[in-house]
Amino acid sequence: MKTERRSALKKMFASVVGLAGIGLAAKAASSDEKVAGNVTNFQDVPLFSGHTKLGNMVFVAGKGAHVAPFTIEAHTEIVLKELEKELIKAGTTMEKVLKVNVYLNDIADYKGMNAVYKGRFGKNPPVRTTVAVAKGGVPGDSLVEMDCIAYI
Repeated sequence: MKTERRSALKKMFASVVGLAGIGLAAKAASSDEKVAGNVTNFQDVPLFSGHTKLGNMVFVAGKGAHVAPFTIEAHTEIVLKELEKELIKAGTTMEKVLKVNVYLNDIADYKGMNAVYKGRFGKNPPVRTTVAVAKGGVPGDSLVEMDCIAYI
């Protein structure tokens, strides 16, 4: 599993280094690769995709918890379940996640989020960045939001 992740990361970085920017990546994707996604609608207007694919890579949009109870543990549980559902829709699993970004409404929730997060991605957890968002908080009253990159 660890070797698969390392190999997938090497392939991803090699392809990124070989491209001169996002515009070239999009051009290459439209000509060589089929980009697929699950469009999320907001008031019948496409706003963003729940996930998008490029080759064997899956990019999952940020997931938040916009419900009560308003505890970091409850919100983290909801967010992780939403990430897992989106990964399954995309044809992959939590064990194949390479990178996670965590956005906390309050950095004081770091320990509570970690308590729920730990062990959810298998024996070899992905790399992770965790930040507290600026004034105004995570959109939609969520205490935490997460996005991720995985492989198929």
